[in-house]
Amino acid sequence: MTVDTVSEDLLQVDGSDLVEALAEHGWGDGLPMVAPTPTRVEAMLTGSPGTDPDEVVAVLPPRFGEATRRILAVNAVMAGCRPEHLPVLITAVRALAHPEVNLRGVNATTHNVAPLVVVHGEVARSAGYHGGRGALGPGNRANATTGRALRLVLLHVAGATPGDGDASTQGGPAKYGLCFAENADASPWPIYPSAVGVDAPSAVTVHCGEAPHNVHDMESDDPIRILDKVASAMATTAQNNACISQGEHFVLLCPEHAATCAVAGWSRRDVSSYLFQKARLPATELKRAFGLRAWAPWMDQLANDELVPMTEHPDNIRIMVVGGPGKHSSVVPSWGMTRSVTLPIHELGD
Repeated sequence: MTVDTVSEDLLQVDGSDLVEALAEHGWGDGLPMVAPTPTRVEAMLTGSPGTDPDEVVAVLPPRFGEATRRILAVNAVMAGCRPEHLPVLITAVRALAHPEVNLRGVNATTHNVAPLVVVHGEVARSAGYHGGRGALGPGNRANATTGRALRLVLLHVAGATPGDGDASTQGGPAKYGLCFAENADASPWPIYPSAVGVDAPSAVTVHCGEAPHNVHDMESDDPIRILDKVASAMATTAQNNACISQGEHFVLLCPEHAATCAVAGWSRRDVSSYLFQKARLPATELKRAFGLRAWAPWMDQLANDELVPMTEHPDNIRIMVVGGPGKHSSVVPSWGMTRSVTLPIHELGD
């Protein structure tokens, strides 16, 4: 989809009228959109200055459409983004194209998997991304429009339309878009990208998983009591990670839960290691639930009375701080056959 493929008359239509007009072409997510007029698209491209607007950023399955900067700008305009959000969208699309993300599988599965986008560092502040109270919900333009723009790219470029390119049985609200900032200011640990070897002023993480699962602990002053509840949200036969051992869990700790861990001397690595040991189910229960399992060989060799971890290595349990006051954290299990990717944002001149 490009500006050139849309009639000039259509480009001048806004709001609900544009929804109807685009729907006739099989475009859009069903919500009102901003018309991607040439003037608006050129203004959006100023967010990525000094670059070729027709450079192919990524090729996205299942349609294997070419996502150029201009096409990304078109979708960013439609979603309601501002120019300063374009570098985040471009980097998120680059991340989705990495082979370990397995985007073709993400789009083709019957699971309800959707990309989760986390913004880190200076760009989170300069472009207005929100990582505090209510970060995973509505109310912030940068979060909402960038998450939505990525979904529009998947619809229009990747061809991940429900039923044709997206086989999800039920879908899910995260498929409209899920984007937020890491709350680095409230984190007792170094910024998340540094934990995965990315040293840059600004970065983006993409993780393809389920909608967040809430973890509630209002009273504990002990990391173990909090993390035992996190582990209970992780250890269930209802998740793909139970039968696919390479799967990741993103654990989004609220600032108060993270502070409790840090005050007790726990590092991010300590939290991951504890959850790896604690989030387990009996091998016999998992084998009874799943005849087909994609486990690491050492896990398949465990005796029936032994406990099996929900992922094959502690490094698959990713810890970051998100949210504001209040003692609610969340767990985001992956689809299983996918890996998260964290990339620096080069478009900002990092």
